[in-house]
Amino acid sequence: MRAQTVDVKNSNGRVLCCTVFRSGGKKLLAKGHVISEEDIRILESEGMDKVWVTELEEGEVSEDEAVCAVASEMGCGCFEIRMAAGGRANLVATENCCILIDDELLKQLNCTASVVTATALNFSFALAGQRIATVKSAPFAVAREQLDTIVSILRERGPILQARPIRSPSVGILYTDPLNGDRAKQLFEAIMRQRLERFGVAANFVLACAEDEGPVTRALQHLARSKPSVILVASTTAPAGPEDVVGKAILRAGGQLERFLAPVEPGNLLMLAYRDDIPLLSAPGCFRSAKPNVIDLLLPPLLARYRVSGWEIACLGHGGLLA
Repeated sequence: MRAQTVDVKNSNGRVLCCTVFRSGGKKLLAKGHVISEEDIRILESEGMDKVWVTELEEGEVSEDEAVCAVASEMGCGCFEIRMAAGGRANLVATENCCILIDDELLKQLNCTASVVTATALNFSFALAGQRIATVKSAPFAVAREQLDTIVSILRERGPILQARPIRSPSVGILYTDPLNGDRAKQLFEAIMRQRLERFGVAANFVLACAEDEGPVTRALQHLARSKPSVILVASTTAPAGPEDVVGKAILRAGGQLERFLAPVEPGNLLMLAYRDDIPLLSAPGCFRSAKPNVIDLLLPPLLARYRVSGWEIACLGHGGLLA
């Protein structure tokens, strides 16, 4: 990149190397702005005859071209790219969605000195219209060789980001208590409603039963026939592990255990199983309070019908201290 001073009248199409201010100190044109014929008239009306601009050299691409190229290759799913001032491209969700991030690939690409990317957290929920990532370039120009390297890595190993849409989500809830399932429902229903509203969903199928292996098994089988996005088991008791009443009932109902225990506080006693493609999620104690816990971390991907693995739950330890 080469900086030079040129006559204002010859500056059309050039890129400003620094911000231009009016005589009173108010900003007139921002650094990085591409000068137009209208801008030339404004500059001349302010009494300016010279302006400091940049010029691309051989083997360079403009900052806007660089961030647009990276943004176009880095993601998939329900988002659009919106260019912003200063060599920046924003990715904006077009639907309610869950954000999935390849953290290792993101770290690798952010080691470059020419283009950097910031994203929302992995598994986070995003509303339509929300910015979910931004790509920023070094000022004015990027070496084409560096840009080609970044783009080739993304095409080979990408995407970094997936905006996985949450479409027609449905939630099944089973309330259980050793004496009477309705007691659990009375204790947890208001908090459950509040929690689900954060993600724009409501309980579609609700059952309550005594916390005994037979009734819990039958209730889970009944809820699974409706094929919800997720089934939440809200129990008033804390499990000792997969061998407790709820764990055994999940297995009898056709579920396969994916993970017991999560490195998340609150929510250590999480139990996640799958019955075919339907996740069954038990996290006792997490339905007593509306404060963020492991349920809030896992609901977005499960509502987006993404199959969360035991390994991914193990990775929640970094940042898992929520309280």
